[in-house]
Formats: sequence, structure tokens, C-alpha cells
Amino acid sequence: MDLFGDLPPPSTAPALSEDLPPKSESANRKRHLVGDDHGSDPKQPKLEVVKLQGFLGERKGEREDMQDAHLILDDCTPPSVSNSLPNNIVRVAYYGVFDGHAGPRASKFVADHLHKNIMTYLPKGNVQNLDREVKKCLVESFKKTDDDFLQKASAASPSWKDGTTVTSLLVLDNTIYSANVGDSRAVLCRRSEGDKLIFVGLSKDHGPSNFEERKRIEKAGGVVREGRVMGILEVSRSIGDGRFKGCGVTCKPDVFRCTITDKDQFILIGCDGLWKVFTAEDAARFIIEVLQDESIKSPKDDEKGTNFESGGPKMLKEVRYEEACNRLAVEAVRRGCTDNVTVMIIDILHPHSKRA
Repeated sequence: MDLFGDLPPPSTAPALSEDLPPKSESANRKRHLVGDDHGSDPKQPKLEVVKLQGFLGERKGEREDMQDAHLILDDCTPPSVSNSLPNNIVRVAYYGVFDGHAGPRASKFVADHLHKNIMTYLPKGNVQNLDREVKKCLVESFKKTDDDFLQKASAASPSWKDGTTVTSLLVLDNTIYSANVGDSRAVLCRRSEGDKLIFVGLSKDHGPSNFEERKRIEKAGGVVREGRVMGILEVSRSIGDGRFKGCGVTCKPDVFRCTITDKDQFILIGCDGLWKVFTAEDAARFIIEVLQDESIKSPKDDEKGTNFESGGPKMLKEVRYEEACNRLAVEAVRRGCTDNVTVMIIDILHPHSKRA
């Protein structure tokens, strides 16, 4: 079976949905992502690499503790890229949101280890089929991380019951490889030719009520009651959750590829606490309103509380992106989300464009 058989041919633009479907529908619908063969041929001319910058906002909600974790690596390219990356790739970036449950240990462990395993398994040198090798790398990295955590969890006394969803993006130059388990989501916000907002889903929800997921669980001897595995676990794929691994819960991610275009503005990653109260369109418009809010000013050097980064004050656009993350997380709680909320926005800055 072809690795990306559900993607349209490189020359064909897919039909993009205006919004992500509800969870009950999204698990049944394949995401149509924009892809091409960029990076698969070492002789192919390289596109100018976009600059990426991640921002974060989070709130505990009504939970006693924060069980979410995250990681932002705008550039984790090895110091010496000679023969250490595939097909003349010059930039590697990585982003992840990890929604923990039954404790924070699984999410923190994955935040600390998954990206290291990915860099270890990432193919090197000239690769004939880069897409296939990257998917293999991601699947193996998820399994390695899951195995290592479960070993640590079972050695504890009492054994840990923690588990976590994972939504991660590995960006090689201008190509996004997304891998996820569970019900956190990633969405790419794009402007069409008519300046209309369109959204590209970069993840797939994994819930036990989905037909294929439920069949796998039942085949493994598990049951689905009230939309949960064994009447307890709300997701059908995760890292950790050792007590459910024998019931069909798997750590194998869905992997998708998407090539960044000059129409792309930002990527939004959020745990399910965000998506319970926001649609993709609502969240994107909320973010854009904050980015256009002229009342948000850039801090001055002599102002108290100036936040410096890399030796200088933050640019206005950076301040607004941070504000958008925090306001979106706060608004999710205000709208009734009682769970932890994590919001990550990745700004896509194209070459020759000007940052505010």
C-alpha cells in the first residue's frame, strides 16, 4: 500500500474543507493535504526555506494540575549537516503538543524524548523515497518512546497509569510531516486567491467510537462502552496507558505530509480542550483579530518588564502572536472548557516578507 495513497497527485490541488468536522466525523474522514515531491529527489531545485517561529499559551482550567506538555524547536538542525540529513535538507524544525491524562509523567517524558528518537531514526544521505523513510522514522520513534516509557512506568511502585496524546510536526525545509495519536489537532491556516480563509487538517482524531478503531479494539479483546475503551479511556491511540495496550490501544501514529505554500500564514496546534469549544474557523479568526489589534504595542527598551529575546526586544508581531496564544487559551476556559488548555501557533514567515 502506498504510504501517502490518500493524498492527491502533486499537480492536483485538493478540495479543502472550511472547517474541521466534529470528532465523531473526523475519525471517519481522511484528511486531504497538499503535497509534492519536494525533497524526494536530491537533484530537484530547492525552494527558499521559510522561517518558522512557535508561540505558546496554556491554562490549567479547573484541573488540579497541568498535565499537558509541549516542545518548540524552531531550528534543531544538527551543527554539522554534512551526511547527517537526507537529500540536502538544510533546516529541521520540530513542534509538539502532548495532552497527558492520569498524570503528567507520560506527556513530560514524550516532550523530552520523542524528538531525540526522531533525529536518531531520521534517514541520512541520499534517500530514494524520502516520504516512506520519514514515515518509517516517525512510526519507529513513537514505538521506541512508548516502549521506553512503559518500561519505566512498569518499574515504578505502584506502576504508573499515565498516558498522553501526541500531535507533532517535523518540518524538513518546507515540507511538514505530521504524526499524531489521540485527539489533539493541528490545522494549517491558508489564504486562497480570493483572500478567503481555508484550513488544511494536519492530524486525524483517534476515538474508540470510530468504526475502524473500535474494530481493532474488539479484535484485541477490548470493548468500547460509552465511547471509551473499557469504559475508561477516551482515546484509542496514545503513548503510555500500559493497562490498555492489551485492549487494542496502540501508539502507531497517522502520518501526513504537507508542503508549505506562499499562501500559508500559520499553523495552530491545540489539545482537545481547545477544540471542544472552538472550530478551526473560529480559532483562526480569533487569532487574526488579535494579530491586527493595534492596541497591542511592542515593548520599549526603557519600559519596565521589557521581554528580551536573543539580545533584543521582541518584534511587534511576536508580541501579538504571544498575546493571541494566551487570549485563545483564556477564551477556551471562558467558553466552558474545564480541562487543561494548550495552544501553540507557528508563524510562517516567507522569504522577502517583512515582519511587523
